[in-house]
Amino acid sequence: MHPILFQRGPITIYTYGVLVASGVLLALWYSRRQAPHFGLDPDRVWNVGIYGVLSGLIVAKLWLISLYAGYYWQHPREIFALSTMQSGGTFYGGVIGALAVLLIYNRFAKVPLLPLMDTFAVGLPLGHAIGRLGCFFAGCCYGKPTWLPWAVTFTNPTAAELVGTPLGVPLHPTQLYEAFAESVNFVLLFLLSRQRRLPGQIFGAYLMLYGAERGSIEFVRGDPDRTMMFHGAFSLMQVVSVVMLFAGAWLWFRGVKQPVHVHARR
Repeated sequence: MHPILFQRGPITIYTYGVLVASGVLLALWYSRRQAPHFGLDPDRVWNVGIYGVLSGLIVAKLWLISLYAGYYWQHPREIFALSTMQSGGTFYGGVIGALAVLLIYNRFAKVPLLPLMDTFAVGLPLGHAIGRLGCFFAGCCYGKPTWLPWAVTFTNPTAAELVGTPLGVPLHPTQLYEAFAESVNFVLLFLLSRQRRLPGQIFGAYLMLYGAERGSIEFVRGDPDRTMMFHGAFSLMQVVSVVMLFAGAWLWFRGVKQPVHVHARR
């Protein structure tokens, strides 16, 4: 674990931020490269991707603030504190923000929505996998205590100070679980994108894959940055994951009833 990449005077560069930013840029680059395969203009895909990232960051932070509404109500200045600004927020908040931009862009720019979502669905797991490595280096999104042979033990006091990582306790490496699962998702979606028949199928497959992945990993997550429900039996993320599974299955099996012309990749 190495939460701080380097520090010089008042300037601190965090490993988490560098890896998350790298993952976002790689996902955007890959989506732009895949755009012709889905019959879309690469420049338009890149532009809406940038808008989606900015919107996603805003909504992700708002979701995070809402999770700790009581604390921020008592300490409103902390909303604009450096630690809050540096936080990546919540993943599902980011997804909602990005989806909102896609819907708006589809409305005003007349870009077909489902092929656009298919294009980003392939690159998203690639960027997410790198981002989860950033979580591992930072010590956030950690797992519950375990004595399994692959348990990880964090020892860096900076992680405990920044995100409350338990030190000296063997934990499930949930960040690595998700990074591995997202890497597998990327490969599967890449292969499926070469055989798709209906627009929306790849995005539907992404929803099912990530919903199953996240819903399962939530059982061994131990960090408090989640809204627990049903007396702690399930988290809000698991409820959202179930919705993603059903929505993804609907898109995969129903699709849109018109043929897709698959363009050769440039």
